[in-house]
This record gives sequence, structure tokens and C-alpha cells, in this order.
Amino acid sequence: MSESNNGGSTDRAWEEWGRRDPYFGVITNPKFRRGELTPERKREFFASGPLHVDWVLAVIRQHIAPDFSPKRVLDFGCGVGRLVVPFARIADEVVGLDVSPSMLQEARVNCESSEVSNVKLLVSDDTLSRVEGQFDLVHSCIVFQHIPVDRGRAIFSRLLRLLRPGGVAALQLTYSKAIYADTHGIAPPASPSSATTLPPPRPGADPEIQMNPYHLNQILFAMQSHGVQRFYTEFSDHGGELGVFLFFSVTGPGI
Repeated sequence: MSESNNGGSTDRAWEEWGRRDPYFGVITNPKFRRGELTPERKREFFASGPLHVDWVLAVIRQHIAPDFSPKRVLDFGCGVGRLVVPFARIADEVVGLDVSPSMLQEARVNCESSEVSNVKLLVSDDTLSRVEGQFDLVHSCIVFQHIPVDRGRAIFSRLLRLLRPGGVAALQLTYSKAIYADTHGIAPPASPSSATTLPPPRPGADPEIQMNPYHLNQILFAMQSHGVQRFYTEFSDHGGELGVFLFFSVTGPGI
């Protein structure tokens, strides 16, 4: 995994994951590799979806909106549908967005096999141009870290505009790496002498998975600018990639 600002390559890499190894691309555990994905392991993969959805709803009801019951849900970076399927069981309509047509095709198959028909799957772009209307819940998990920060920050702000009045956002992103403990989570500045030219990938190598930490000041500024007056957060840690899961509702006029 690498950290990079090469925005154009991330979409191509994600589509390559969708074509080649979609389940491992979502959860990077070797047992979810295409060659290792038995029916039992695929069930295990999808069993984590309802657990996550139940947790998201429980957090929202405890800290943001006690009677929260979303009718329309947006899942940004939906991959193969691990979360859109359980969201579809508790909402009237779910929209899943992903930059990879191959991921979306796999998600369609999984929705059909799960007998959910209230899911709309759309190819995403930086302006979210295919999305119509507003949502009660805008959700994203383990997605923004794979998007270069400048692009991701703009998408984050656009997602906030898709919240209906009183709607709730549940958005996760990374902010640092555990290896930066000596500098209190701040990446040490790169020196010119440390720059290296990476060799071209060998034939058949896995596509790149970028891991991009976000500056939380910029994220919080975007939230307050959109009228967020309070929020609840829980920390996340995926193999030393440190993050926050932000829960909030837009309740004010913004800056």
C-alpha cells in the first residue's frame, strides 16, 4: 500500500481491483482473494455488513438523533455491495456509488442473489453528477483513504450538500499513521534526498492501493461551513492507518 497524490491512477486501480479481485480489494484479507473465496468465506464477508449497519444506526440514535430511521440512504464507495444490501433491508431506497463499473456489476449480482430490489447502483465521479435528490443518511467507510486528498476533500463537501434537512452523515476517513508516533501523528517532511523513483510494476502485480491521510482541520472547516454545529466521532485503526468516523447532522446556516 502506498501514499500518493496521483489522482488519475486511483480510479484505474480500483477498476482493476474490481475486474481482478473485488472482495480482497474491499477487505484486504488473503482469505477473500478470488482464488481463496469459498462460499463459506463469501458468507463471512457479507456477514460483516449487517453488523456495521447496526452499529452505525446505534451510534446515530445514541448521539445524534434518537428516533433516526432513514428512508433514503447513500453509500459512497459501495464496492461489491457489502453494506448496500443490509442498508436496503432498513430503508426504502439505497443508492450505491462507486468509480469501478466492475465493482458495481458484482454488487448487482449480490443484490439480486440477496433479493433486494430497492438499490440503485451508479458510477461515481468527482462531482457526483449522477446522484439525484437528497438523503436521510449519507455514509462512507474505508473509502476516502484511497482517494487523493484534494479530490476527496471536494467530494466530502459535495456529499454534505446531499443531506436533506435533518439528515445524518456517517463518514470515515484516515488522518495519520501509527508509524508517526514520534512526531505526534504528523508525517515528517520529505527531503529531496529521500525521493526515489519506483520501478514499474511487474506483470501481474496487484494494483496500487493508496492510503491517504486527511488534514482534520480542513475536514472540520468544511463541516462547520455547511452548518454542522456538533458532531460525534469514534476512532478507527486499520492496520496502523489511524482514522475517525464522523457522525453529524446539518443543523445551522453554515459560514
